Amino acid sequence: MKKLSVLVALTTDDNDYQVEQAAAAEDASRRNGVDLKILYADNDAIRQSQQLLQVIQSAPVKPDAIIFEPAGSTSLPQVARAAAAGGIGWVILNREAEYIQDLRRTYKVPVFAITSDHQEIGRIQGRQMAALLPQGGSVVYIQGPSGSDAAQQRTEGMQENKPANVQVRMLRAQWTEGSAHQAVSAWLRLSTSRELRIDAIIAQDDSMAIGAKKAFQEISDNEQRRRWLAAPFTGCDGLPKTGQAWVRNGQLAATIVVPPNTGLAIDMLARAAQSGTLPPERTYTETRSFPALDELLSSRRNR
Repeated sequence: MKKLSVLVALTTDDNDYQVEQAAAAEDASRRNGVDLKILYADNDAIRQSQQLLQVIQSAPVKPDAIIFEPAGSTSLPQVARAAAAGGIGWVILNREAEYIQDLRRTYKVPVFAITSDHQEIGRIQGRQMAALLPQGGSVVYIQGPSGSDAAQQRTEGMQENKPANVQVRMLRAQWTEGSAHQAVSAWLRLSTSRELRIDAIIAQDDSMAIGAKKAFQEISDNEQRRRWLAAPFTGCDGLPKTGQAWVRNGQLAATIVVPPNTGLAIDMLARAAQSGTLPPERTYTETRSFPALDELLSSRRNR
């Protein structure tokens, strides 16, 4: 039987979740005897589209399947169709895509999505706010980029579940520590920012939470710095070596565990190649608060 070859296209190599995505893909490839290649788009959707089209149209040896996490607001429907028409399977991660059903009906290659419920992730963030701020207060909420469906859906879920007595101020970053550091540093330079009472800093990504915290640590005024750093910081992704470790060592008050899904995608592709049966159209991964919400509430009460 021919050895399965898979291309994994990720958004960036300087985000802890994307690094874990790559590691999970490598582990699953070894486990399944799959030839693997990984590409990074540096958070540039145009570059990602060009990378994938070059592989689909010009590569001397084409992969059997492409696993793709969108770097921008588009799920690249034309690229997906070109892949499927060329006999290349197509798996989209962490994004809904309306074209999946049509491609599955038209082409005889695996086409499916694996994603977390990003709206539910936002709802969990809203519940974490309630646990951290039982008396209400003000929150700085650091979103992912404006073109990201995941960022938008997490924001919508958070707004559904946040307590009415919690006020939210929005900042945007690019899913990286450096971008969050830059965004918060710029915000702090505004004359109106430093005198605000902020009771928590909530980020849609663990690395962005750490970047934000570093910006607050650079405040020169000792009293202001202490006041800001006394607030709880939370993130999302909850990987064992980063987000969960940062909660355990006190850098973050909480995170949300979002399991990487590249490994699951490769497992599903390998099973499909062996059985000839297409995977389901969509698979959702489970997410959870870390620590659990009752533990988070208890820990805040004991402070």
